[in-house]
Amino acid sequence: MAEENMIAGNVESVDIDAQMRSAYLDYAMSVIVARALPDARDGMKPVHRRILYAMHELGLRSNTSYKKSARIVGEVLGKYHPHGDSAVYESMARMAQDFSLRYLLVDGQGNFGSVDGDAPAAMRYTEARLQKMAEEMLADLEKNTVEYGPNFDDSLQEPLVLPARLPNLLLNGASGIAVGMATNIPPQNLRELTGAINHLIDNYETIDDINVEDLMKFVQGPDFPTGGMIVGTEGIISAYGTGRGRIVMRGIAHIEETKAGRYQINITEIPYQVNKSTLIERIAELVREDKIDQISDLRDESDKRGMSIIIELKRGAQPKKVLNQLYKYTALQSTFGVQMLALVDGEPRTLPLKRLLQIFIDHRHEVITRRSQFDLDKAKARIHILDGYLIALNNIDAIIKVIREAEDVDKAKSALMTRFKLSELQAQAILDMQLRRLAALERWKLEEEHKQVSETIKYLEDLLANPKKILALIKDDMNEMAEKYGDDRRTKISAEAREDIHEEDLVPDESVLISLTERGYIKRIAASAFRSQSRGGRGVKGHTTKEEDEVVMLIPARSLDTMLFFTDKGKVYSEKVYQIPDLDRATKGIPLVNILALGPNEKVTAAMAVREFSPNQFCVLMTGRGRMKRVAMEEFASVRPSGLIAMNLDDGDTLGWVRLTSGKDEIIIVTEMGQALRFGEDKVRSMGRQAAGVQGIRLGKEDAVTSMDVVEKEGALLVVTTNGYGKQTSLKEYTPKGRATGGISTIDQKALKEIGKIAAARVVQNEDDLTIMTANGVAIRLKVKDVKQSGRSTRGVHLIKPQDGDSVASVARISAEDLKKAGAQIEEKEADPQPKLV
Repeated sequence: MAEENMIAGNVESVDIDAQMRSAYLDYAMSVIVARALPDARDGMKPVHRRILYAMHELGLRSNTSYKKSARIVGEVLGKYHPHGDSAVYESMARMAQDFSLRYLLVDGQGNFGSVDGDAPAAMRYTEARLQKMAEEMLADLEKNTVEYGPNFDDSLQEPLVLPARLPNLLLNGASGIAVGMATNIPPQNLRELTGAINHLIDNYETIDDINVEDLMKFVQGPDFPTGGMIVGTEGIISAYGTGRGRIVMRGIAHIEETKAGRYQINITEIPYQVNKSTLIERIAELVREDKIDQISDLRDESDKRGMSIIIELKRGAQPKKVLNQLYKYTALQSTFGVQMLALVDGEPRTLPLKRLLQIFIDHRHEVITRRSQFDLDKAKARIHILDGYLIALNNIDAIIKVIREAEDVDKAKSALMTRFKLSELQAQAILDMQLRRLAALERWKLEEEHKQVSETIKYLEDLLANPKKILALIKDDMNEMAEKYGDDRRTKISAEAREDIHEEDLVPDESVLISLTERGYIKRIAASAFRSQSRGGRGVKGHTTKEEDEVVMLIPARSLDTMLFFTDKGKVYSEKVYQIPDLDRATKGIPLVNILALGPNEKVTAAMAVREFSPNQFCVLMTGRGRMKRVAMEEFASVRPSGLIAMNLDDGDTLGWVRLTSGKDEIIIVTEMGQALRFGEDKVRSMGRQAAGVQGIRLGKEDAVTSMDVVEKEGALLVVTTNGYGKQTSLKEYTPKGRATGGISTIDQKALKEIGKIAAARVVQNEDDLTIMTANGVAIRLKVKDVKQSGRSTRGVHLIKPQDGDSVASVARISAEDLKKAGAQIEEKEADPQPKLV
């Protein structure tokens, strides 16, 4: 019985695939059109448009009192936007946040959130009203300037777009995630947009010829409300030209010196949409994890005067290095992915800058046209009535007689229409006219009004008939807006800045010593780790070596230089100085094979630090048998990890010395037996990397080259023997000779058995420092001015007294300029009259 009473419904069979596809597309289009994407004309999503319209309807002008936010939200929900109250309130609060919008649309009173990520206070506590710029967005709304549509229950009408005297989509930007697409438009500067719009209007007939470069003469780039800096212009050009781009933002930080002699970093601006509290927490986390180890204190001193994040650094810290670390590891450098997607005729479109500006101009053209037509219709209606008034005043006695003789109002109206050829509206207006209008003054006012309305009609008809005049009006409007609301840019654009923070950017550029032993142990030591002493001292331990290992090189460099390592096989390898381990003064270092891809039985015999690989500089190479060659530095700019051939060698010969020259320098070669030869480098022609070179000096039996260096003005040649004897001799005593000759004497060759063969020779200046190291790793550092200056053929004095079984291995020169930058300790002692062990 129950089954018989059931009403059978219609059952329709559908394909589930088609049904799901249709339902999902309906949902997707609803989200895209009705929620997530802004309209390209006014830059508003439906929720923002409804909020402003509801406030407009409530009479919340910029010069009226504030109303509770809850009242406004309720008005929006009840009449136009059937969604959650939190969505409406958050959207309204965002329009009142000076860190979210470049130009505010809502004037909020109360807590509307902060850049620290604090949420706005509950809507029952806050109040709001329209900003003046929002009133410009709503201007002329009552003049039929835009289309209206029904609200969600068909009980009210709401505008489908706002008149928008300002290009809000570009001014304040937009962000939103739809289904399968998203928009992310950065804010711009009003004055710059005004210049671009004026340029388009001035060249409207040839608008197709205008490109993004032309527009970027006016619109430099995004202008974020939080300021900051944009790194490079490639992302801006891409975004403006295609509607898609990647813009790198950086905060603004100032390096300040404190009274205590330390440095601090003061961050005054952060990238757009970066949470300040989260940024500070991230910095603190990096400090705890020792990823940034030079920060001693971190605090937020932001107040009403502006943002200020203070990062205090430890004594001796490099502030530039810390700042680059902050850019690399924190949101102080962030990326804004530009996706200029907006609705055009209800469909989502990716729009470049030019197209967005054109859409705004076209929208304003339509708004002004509709407004002008509205005003024209209203003026024509008014002048029609005024014509009737003037007819009545000119025939006042007859008019009064007709009205008095009529039986009722309708007959009076008909009689007036028939006798005076008036329209129904004119006749009704005459019947409604007050008697005071018969006064002479009132008659003059009517005639004056008639004249003014006639001029208005003429102006409006001319305006509507000439689109160019409408464009001129748009231009005038924009100039007025820029004058009233325009301001200077907040975001700086650094075209030269680099986005990538390379490892070099995180390394302080400081003076260091590269120490290399005969068995191939290498390390990097701060130059300040050595102490300057007077001559004759025994020295401090500079390098712990393995048994029978000898220190062969101590090379001064800067931490950002490139080290070129030349081997006995004639090959060259390269490595950045900062990549070489920075170790303690007394540690032995790490095997060189951990850094370079050396072959079996291949040994580094020469090395040099290079700042840049200029084609105007040369590399002079010297072998133990006296062969040499000159190669342009640019040949070594890109050394592969497996190395390159720097010089082809004869059997049994080894590459031993390398120096950097300018092309106009002189070379001095010193042999173990005390011969020295000076000649111009131009005597050796520039060759390719694989050439074998030419003979540099003629060697005697059992003699070999012990040093090769570049002659310097006012310099001296310092020689040090294996037994620790040394002296300096003015380079003026070494007259230039021909290449491949035997040279002249540079030491007392008769005393070689006592003082030892020459271990090393260097060209030095009086203010330089020297570091002498023995084969067992004992080092001494002293001033060149403390070394006795003697003639060429003298034996010299003791500079260091090696212990039994030890001998001098190498001499390194450190320039005075490097010493100042490294902050080396300088101890002034009275020199002993005779060298002795300490």
